[in-house]
Amino acid sequence: MAESSPSPIPSPLPDVAFLAAFAAAWNRHDIDALMSFMAEDCAFHAVAGPDLLGRSFVGRDAVREGFQLAWQTFPDAAWLDGEHFVQGDRGVSECTFHGTKADGTRIEARMVDVFTFRDGKIAVKNAYRKDRPAIKAA
Repeated sequence: MAESSPSPIPSPLPDVAFLAAFAAAWNRHDIDALMSFMAEDCAFHAVAGPDLLGRSFVGRDAVREGFQLAWQTFPDAAWLDGEHFVQGDRGVSECTFHGTKADGTRIEARMVDVFTFRDGKIAVKNAYRKDRPAIKAA
């Protein structure tokens, strides 16, 4: 009787608690924590940019840069009222984004992130935000 090699133990799929912890890391502006959720070959498609998917950041170094740009653009960025769901290897987080640019204009808009998971990590984060006009500085 031939011995079969043991099957690799599959990584557990992320769940709602996983996405809530990811959202909490965004609100702490904790880049190292955020990157711990991301797969080695990850991609981030930002809410704005010149391409069909906004601006795409592919690979860990580029994704890290893309995440940090959010805080550079909106130093007080916060993602509030989060709701999350996961179905298999896909997930969605919905929240209200609040942020103030250096010129004092503010953005307050509902948004969603659509996730694709691989091996227990986020392989793709695709962000969408309502195209609401900025609120003028006081």
